[in-house]
Amino acid sequence: MAKKVRVSELVQQFQLEVISGEHGLRRAITTDDLNRPGLEMAGYFEYHPEERVQLLGRTELAFFAMLTAEERKERMERLCSSEETPCIVVTRGLEVPEELIHFSQEKDLPILRSNMATTILSSRITGFLERRLAPTTTIHGVLCDVYGVGMLITGSSGIGKSETALELVKRGHRLIADDAVEIRQTSDFQLHGSAPELIRHLLEIRGVGIINVMTLFGAGAIRNNKRITLVVKLEAWQQDKQYDRLGLDEETTKIIDTDIPLVTIPVRPGRNLAVIIEVAAMNYRLKQMGLNAALQFTNKLTATIAEDMDDMD
Repeated sequence: MAKKVRVSELVQQFQLEVISGEHGLRRAITTDDLNRPGLEMAGYFEYHPEERVQLLGRTELAFFAMLTAEERKERMERLCSSEETPCIVVTRGLEVPEELIHFSQEKDLPILRSNMATTILSSRITGFLERRLAPTTTIHGVLCDVYGVGMLITGSSGIGKSETALELVKRGHRLIADDAVEIRQTSDFQLHGSAPELIRHLLEIRGVGIINVMTLFGAGAIRNNKRITLVVKLEAWQQDKQYDRLGLDEETTKIIDTDIPLVTIPVRPGRNLAVIIEVAAMNYRLKQMGLNAALQFTNKLTATIAEDMDDMD
C-alpha cells in the first residue's frame, strides 16, 4: 500500500497559515517532488505535474501580476482544477491572489502560506516528505555502529545476536536497535535503521532480562539511527559446509530495493564474535579505500606460482 501524508500534517509540521480550502486538508500527498508552476503561469499546462505540492514564490506571483484579468482568472482556474493536487503553498508571506482564493474554495483545495523563502521551504518540505514517504520494512536483528560502519547483525533466534551486541557496546561501540530494526530506504537507495520507540536503547539478554544500555553505559553507547552499510549473518557452524576462507566471495543481500554487502560468520564455542565483527568492520572500511587483503594475497600467490613455473621451464 502506497504511503501518504495528509496536508494537515504538512500544516502542523511547518506552522503554515491556512488561507482557504480548509475542507481539503485531508487531501493526500503521495510524492516528495514539489513543483513551482512558472510555466503554468505562462499558460503551458501540457506536462503539469498536478499530483505534487505546488509552490508559488515571488517569481511566479510577480509574473502573474503582469497578466490581464482574464488570463489571471484562466490560469488559477486550471491550477486548481485537479482533484489530485494536494495543496498550493504561497511563500515569503506574499499576498494571495483573489483569483486563487476563489477557485480554491470552489474545489476545496487548500491554499497555505509561509513566511519562509521559497528555496528554504522547498528544501525542508522535500526532506520531510522523503522521510515520511520512504519505503520501510522491519527486520529481526541487531543494528550497531562499529568503527563508523552501520552493521546489521542477523541470524536465527538464540544464535547470540544480543550477547554480541552487548560485548560490542562494552568495547566502546554503539547500539542503535535490538530485536527489531526499522529500516527506511531513501530516494538515493541508502538504508537507514532505527529502533521502534517502545524498545529504543533496550537490549534483551537471556538469563538477565531487559537492560537499558544508555543507563548502564552512558549516552555515548547509543545512537538513534544509522546508515546500514554491511549485513553480518550469524549461523550455527555446519561441519560439512564450505566457508569462504580467503574473503574473495563478495555476497550481497537485498533489503527493500537495495543490495547490501553480506558477511556470513559461522558460530561455534570458542569464537569471539565481537572481535570478528570488529575485524569485519575494519576490513570493510579498508575495501572502501581500495585495500583488499584477499585480492592482494591472491595476486601474490598467482605471481609466485608463475615464477616457479618459469624456473621449472
